[in-house]
Amino acid sequence: MKRLSFFERYLSLWVALCIVAGVAIGKAAPGAMAALSRLEVHQVNLPIAVLIWLMIYPMMLRIDFAALRGVGQRPKGLLLVLFVNWLVKPFSMAFLGWLFFKQLFAGLIGPALGDQYLAGAIILAAAPCTAMVFVWSYLTDGDPAYTLVQVALNDLIMLVAFAPIVIFLLGVSNIAVPYDVLFYSVVLYIVIPLVAGGVSRRVLLRRRGAAWFDGVFLPRLKPVSVAALLATLVLIFAFQGEVITGKPGHIVLIAVPLLIQVYFNSGLVYGLARWLRVPHSVAAPGALIGASNFFELAVATAISLFGLTSGATLATVVGVLVEVPVMLSVCAFCNRTRHWFVAEAEPTPVTR
Repeated sequence: MKRLSFFERYLSLWVALCIVAGVAIGKAAPGAMAALSRLEVHQVNLPIAVLIWLMIYPMMLRIDFAALRGVGQRPKGLLLVLFVNWLVKPFSMAFLGWLFFKQLFAGLIGPALGDQYLAGAIILAAAPCTAMVFVWSYLTDGDPAYTLVQVALNDLIMLVAFAPIVIFLLGVSNIAVPYDVLFYSVVLYIVIPLVAGGVSRRVLLRRRGAAWFDGVFLPRLKPVSVAALLATLVLIFAFQGEVITGKPGHIVLIAVPLLIQVYFNSGLVYGLARWLRVPHSVAAPGALIGASNFFELAVATAISLFGLTSGATLATVVGVLVEVPVMLSVCAFCNRTRHWFVAEAEPTPVTR
C-alpha cells in the first residue's frame, strides 16, 4: 500500500504543535523574541532566512531540468495545468480573498487585518507547486516524468511571473507593495536556491552517480529540511503569539477561502482533463499540482514584505496547516474516480 512517511502523514499535527510551542515560547521569552525580530537586513529577518533556505534548497536539488526536453509530450495536460496555475489560480484567490476578508468577514476582522489576510492569500496562490507534489503524484499513480516536467517548468516560470503577479494583484487590492523588498525576496528565495540546487545536482550526479544522489544524499538532506520547517513555524508563531491568543478564531476564518480555492482549482483541472480525454496518470497529478502551493516561498515573501508579526504571514502559515489533509482528500477522490478516464497510454519514460 502506498502511504506517506510518518512526518508527512501527520504534518498538520506537527504544525498544530508548533503553534502551541511557538506561542508558549513567545509568552515565556518576549525579550529574546524581540531581539531575534531585530536581526534584519533590507527587511529580511536573518534567522528566518537561514531556516527557509534550508527548507527550499533540498527541494530545488530534486528538480531535474533535463526533463524539460520532454516538454512537448502530452501537451494537453501540461498546458491545462499552466493555464490554471498562472491565469486562474492567483486571480480566483484574489477574488475569494476580497469576498471573504473584505466583505463577508469584514465585521469580524476589521479593514487592516482584512488587507493583510488578503495579501497573504494572494502571495500563497501566486507560488504554485512544491516538492510535496511528487508525494501526491506517487499516491495517485501519476506519471513521474509528467510531474517532474511540471515542477521544473513551474519553477522557471516563477522566476519571471511571481513578482509581477503579486505586484499587480496587491496593487488592484490597494495594498502597498515595497518593490525592492519583493525583488530581494525573489532573488533570495527563488533565484539563488534554484541556481545552487541546479549546480549542486549537476556536480554531484557527475561525481557520485544517480544511485548515490537519489538513494543516499537526498534522504540525508530530508531531515534538515523537515527540522528547518518546524523551527521556522515555531519562530513565526512565537512572534505571532499575541495575535493568535487574542484572536484564535481568525485561523478558521483564514482557512475558509483557502480551502475553497484549493478544491476549486483541483476540480477545474480534473474536470477539464476528463473533458479533454487526458489519461488519469496525467490528470490526477495535474489536479494536485494545480491545487498545491510553494508555501515555503510564500511564507518567506510574506515575512519580507509585511513582517514576522503580520496578518499576511499568518495567512501563509495557515496554508501550511491545511495543506496535507486537503491534498490527501484530493488524492482519495482522484483514486476513487480513476474509471472516469480513458485507458492509460504507455507511460512516458523519465528523462535524466
